[in-house]
Amino acid sequence: MTTSSSLPSPHARKPRAGREIAARVALLLGAAGLLGAIASGLGARLGLWHFRTGFVILTWSAYGGIAAALISLAVLAWLRGSRPLRTSAMALAGLVLAFASFAYPLYLRHLGQSLPRIHDITTDFENPPAFVAVVPLRVGAENPVAYGGAATAKLQEEGYPGIATLHLAAPPAEVFKAALLLVTDDGWQVAAAVPAEGRIEATATTFWYGFKDDVVIRIAADGERTKIDMRSESRVGRSDLGVNARRVAAFLAALRGRVAGS
Repeated sequence: MTTSSSLPSPHARKPRAGREIAARVALLLGAAGLLGAIASGLGARLGLWHFRTGFVILTWSAYGGIAAALISLAVLAWLRGSRPLRTSAMALAGLVLAFASFAYPLYLRHLGQSLPRIHDITTDFENPPAFVAVVPLRVGAENPVAYGGAATAKLQEEGYPGIATLHLAAPPAEVFKAALLLVTDDGWQVAAAVPAEGRIEATATTFWYGFKDDVVIRIAADGERTKIDMRSESRVGRSDLGVNARRVAAFLAALRGRVAGS
């Protein structure tokens, strides 16, 4: 027979209810923050809103995630070893979702503060490969097609010292063919491929937010070898968060491997 003394008192039930409500709030905030972070980029890519609107959504999603993390930690501390399974599970789930929602914005913030604020990367500072075919496509773009000059070159040298002209022991025609195949394999939209000039132009679209960056590759004979220069420039944004430098470095490394293995 159950006695009244074995039942939780109203005073005991209230803290439990409060902890469960707080855990639910943390879980909902964490889920909303993660969904907002995902939607911020997808919406921009699908053209539902401007990318800057997406950044605002991402910022508020991070705030929601931080709030969810704080509430989850408070609930877990509040349980003090009693840890009712359902309440603990909700608090832990909220903490995981919270971390997922603010980790990416914090990573982007770190990149923005640690990398040079440039959006144009080239392997040749003295004579950067020139855009031709993509120039009409950049009408209305925030960033000009002209190279930024010595100031941009200095920032690139400081932030990405490994970006340099690639030399390969293969004829230009072979390198051109390999480079064009690599461009199409990467899913870039080819704007021009002119073997006589050794020039390939294309546009790469980032998966997140759908940013468009234009690329030009210049291939020329250099004695018995072939030299390859490349340039990658974002159409919008003062800082590219290292995207163009990573693209150039990855492409040239892949091209080296493809030509060497052919």
